[in-house]
Amino acid sequence: MTHIFSSLLPICLMISTGFFFKYIKFPTLEFWPMADKFTYYVLMPALLIYKLSTAKIDLSQSVNLVVTSLVSIFIVLTLLIVLNFLLHFEAKAFTSIVQGSIRFNSYVFLAFVDTVYGDKGLVLAAIVMAFVIPVLNILCISIFAVYVRHGDFSFKAFLKTIIKNPLIGACIVGGIVNVSGVHIPIFVLKYFSVVSNAALPMGLLSVGVGLELKYLKDAKKELLVSTLVKLLMFPLIAYGVGILFGLSGLSLSIAVIFGAMPTAVSGYILARELGGDISLMASIITLQTLACMATLFLIVPIL
Repeated sequence: MTHIFSSLLPICLMISTGFFFKYIKFPTLEFWPMADKFTYYVLMPALLIYKLSTAKIDLSQSVNLVVTSLVSIFIVLTLLIVLNFLLHFEAKAFTSIVQGSIRFNSYVFLAFVDTVYGDKGLVLAAIVMAFVIPVLNILCISIFAVYVRHGDFSFKAFLKTIIKNPLIGACIVGGIVNVSGVHIPIFVLKYFSVVSNAALPMGLLSVGVGLELKYLKDAKKELLVSTLVKLLMFPLIAYGVGILFGLSGLSLSIAVIFGAMPTAVSGYILARELGGDISLMASIITLQTLACMATLFLIVPIL
């Protein structure tokens, strides 16, 4: 229990520090969007390439872990659609509920797994991300197309966003280097190692900067539903599916933690672009980010 607390506390402090910096406008409010872009396009890819290219990957466990994650997502989405038939959520609100229930914050995911399980866990987390991110984008955009039908959707433009996603690209590059057995010079590995050390701290600061407490005063039942599904139901489903596919130990833990992650900040951008409920989406992102520390404190000791 002490180990879990000591692992969670630094993450909480880093997120709180990011929020505090935004509150005091340090160094400036304009700095953080650019810092987030630098983290997303440079630091995080460097981390993923370095870890994946130098890791020992168990393909059998990796395949089962990816399948478990994908099946869990589809089960949660199906349950949400059934729930919508029963509770009749407003269409725009339902798109935010879905995004809040199936998306995950990659910064918090990688930081938490790295802190608790080290490099082996980080590699498995990166493999999950490489396969899950494209599927999640397809599902979320499809939900908007069915329930909102706002704006123009270009499949070609969508494919470009997937292809240009730096996290997916980094996972592919790291995986190819690993499988091919290409010898990377030591100085190049050292370079990626040094650069990647800044990725997770900067990512967590960005999470804190993205918190919007002002939206929580408009809390609705939709906010509660999305948060309970994401932080409690999803990890339970991931655990059951993982057992069904023969996961155990570290792989099972990664599957459950993936399910227990708060939703992604990118959900707000998609809601804004495709006509979703942006205030609800901001509330979901903020509440889940704050609440996940409590739910993880309950879940991880059991794992």
